[in-house]
Amino acid sequence: MAEPFSVIILAAQRDGRLDPLAAEAGVSHKCLVPIGGRPLLAHVLAALAEIEGLANVRIAVEAGAEAMLAPIATASGLPVRFTAAAETLSDSVYAAAAGIDGPIVITTADNVLLTPMAVRQVADRLAAGDDGVLALARKEDVLSAHPQGQRRFYRLRDGEYSNCNLYGLSQRGLALAETFREGGQFAKNPMRIGRALGFLNLLLISTGLVTIDWAMKRLGRRFGVQVSALVLTDGAHAIDVDNQRTYDIAAELMEKRAA
Repeated sequence: MAEPFSVIILAAQRDGRLDPLAAEAGVSHKCLVPIGGRPLLAHVLAALAEIEGLANVRIAVEAGAEAMLAPIATASGLPVRFTAAAETLSDSVYAAAAGIDGPIVITTADNVLLTPMAVRQVADRLAAGDDGVLALARKEDVLSAHPQGQRRFYRLRDGEYSNCNLYGLSQRGLALAETFREGGQFAKNPMRIGRALGFLNLLLISTGLVTIDWAMKRLGRRFGVQVSALVLTDGAHAIDVDNQRTYDIAAELMEKRAA
């Protein structure tokens, strides 16, 4: 039987501002924007509902939003609890993780192309002893899923990669949540890598002369834990709903999956 694990879904508005997609759709939160006939959040919960061994689901969102999201959570049949989002992603993770025992998988409410298999793979890495897991997709796989799926990639010696907004943390590895303090979006602002991971690591990564495994070892050494990269073969995992362009792409890929 698989080791139980918990999931944290980051669903708060970025910087507390109404997202343009939410404004266009006439809803109060981005995670309520409809796609494929259901809110973004519903698709993420539907993927999680297919996984065995899921002990807890925590949704980090602004205080007062629970009433709007509760019907979606209830319909999923999952053990969902809402937690108040903090000013930074890292503090939101810490608050949501309070009281949880065991490993935690973290994703976002706009990660609508998430699959149960990807979540299970992250959880299995944690069960095998990793303290931190970072899910990535190779550039060629992302562009194979859709030629406009991503425009920025991390270039390393063994290839170019994109983040899949899917992470795993053991209880010992919770300190790695500090890497979220800069708010993510590392590919758009490389200096955030320096502040989150250390400027020596930024220098080494920016040269493109190190492998992804070497970079994960450097990250693990900085926090005193064991970290690994999980490279997903389905490049669609690297495409979340970030703006109108990626919304249209995600909707197209969802239709293909349904067919």
